[in-house]
Amino acid sequence: MINVTKSYLPPLKNYVKYLEKIWESAYLTNFGPLSKELEANLKKHLGVKHLFFVSNGTIALQIAIKALELKKEIITTPFTYVATTSSIVWENCTPIFADIDPETLCIDPKSIESKLTKNTQAILGVHVYGNTCNVKKINEIAKKHNLKVIYDAAHAFDIESDGTSILNHGDISTLSFHATKLFHTVEGGAIITNDDKLAHKIMHLRNFGHEGPEEFHTVGINGKNSEFHAAMGLCVLPKIKMLIAKRKKISNKYDILLGEFIERPTHSQNSNSNYSYYPIIFKSEEQLLKVRKALNNAEIFPRRYFYPSLNLLNYVKKSSAPISEDISKRVLCIPIYPALSLTDVSKISSIIIKNL
Repeated sequence: MINVTKSYLPPLKNYVKYLEKIWESAYLTNFGPLSKELEANLKKHLGVKHLFFVSNGTIALQIAIKALELKKEIITTPFTYVATTSSIVWENCTPIFADIDPETLCIDPKSIESKLTKNTQAILGVHVYGNTCNVKKINEIAKKHNLKVIYDAAHAFDIESDGTSILNHGDISTLSFHATKLFHTVEGGAIITNDDKLAHKIMHLRNFGHEGPEEFHTVGINGKNSEFHAAMGLCVLPKIKMLIAKRKKISNKYDILLGEFIERPTHSQNSNSNYSYYPIIFKSEEQLLKVRKALNNAEIFPRRYFYPSLNLLNYVKKSSAPISEDISKRVLCIPIYPALSLTDVSKISSIIIKNL
């Protein structure tokens, strides 16, 4: 069986070394030494000022919304994983969907401007497939209209734009460290900001609002993560360059085999790629479904990242996003992960071509 992804697991002996430390200290959670070490290593690796290791990427988004005190409308993209929209709704804010750029598949700044109202408080963009949003234009819009900016960077670990981490843009960026991600801690995520005051708020919000053992600064939540998850992160982080290099090799092979047959999103200018996903765009949904069936019959399981277009969810106010609605019906992410053999890449590509 070949799935769309397969989690990288480090050598067991490396993980066991950290488990031995946990057993020696009996420090399992509550900001233990391994969690602190991982946060420090990630800040250095990513080149960011404040980074908070949390239990998952969804709680990272929820805390970001809470930290910015958002209560009304947030303009966001309908083309991403459902957690982005659900976090907005969960925090009792209203998602307003701006359509996407048909080339990059990220939120279109022109569509953002058309969705502004007196109730707009923020923009929540997503670096889809690690493809960076037009952060320069979004920043201009935000400054002009006094809006906050959050970037869901779940797909964008180790991505730089114009020589700096993409995580340094906006008021807050969030990461997912889910097992399916390029860098993972089994379950986990992070909140990033360069604003000292925001960092202070996030620190309290992540830990029940604690100011000390017996004092509480504000309403908070249990957003922290454990030493066991941190241990996995400490094992995976040193391997990131190797993992990206292997993904790049697979991606390049797909490019050679499929390049003249399929359409691909245009990569954002001035940014690198981490090769986390390999999305292909078909001419029609019928063609996509035919290819998927053929792959499934061969025990190959791609995923429709991202379907459906989130403006059509039954718990949001229905709105039109024709580009997102169209692309979501025609895009399929095919398998890519470091352990995938080039022989399997050829097999996958052959099945796709035969069924176009």
